[in-house]
Amino acid sequence: QAQLVESGGGLVQPGGSLRLSCAASGSIFSINTMGWYRQALGKERELVATITSGGSTNYADSVKGRFTISRDNAKNTVSLQMNSLKPEDTAVYYCNYRTVTYLGTQGFWGQGTQVTVSS
Repeated sequence: QAQLVESGGGLVQPGGSLRLSCAASGSIFSINTMGWYRQALGKERELVATITSGGSTNYADSVKGRFTISRDNAKNTVSLQMNSLKPEDTAVYYCNYRTVTYLGTQGFWGQGTQVTVSS
């Protein structure tokens, strides 16, 4: 199984920046998609950004131009650079790993890290 550990969350003022990191360990297949999802209080978990092992990215409309996802395939890490943060970005952010093997689709979640944007 894969294990995902997030770090970098915290409290930041509107307009500020944070960088989230996720380190994957364990059984990691080289062809995969990693990404960040978030869940605000009282809301459903939603996609923030994903990146494939080939480097293709996908962003939610609400974060385009502000957030940048990147990864280091050799180190099995994925990062999310968040700029121009808004109060509505406040949520628990979860790292996600997903791959398709001969056994079917496998997906794993990190424990989550709190991001609070407030003055």
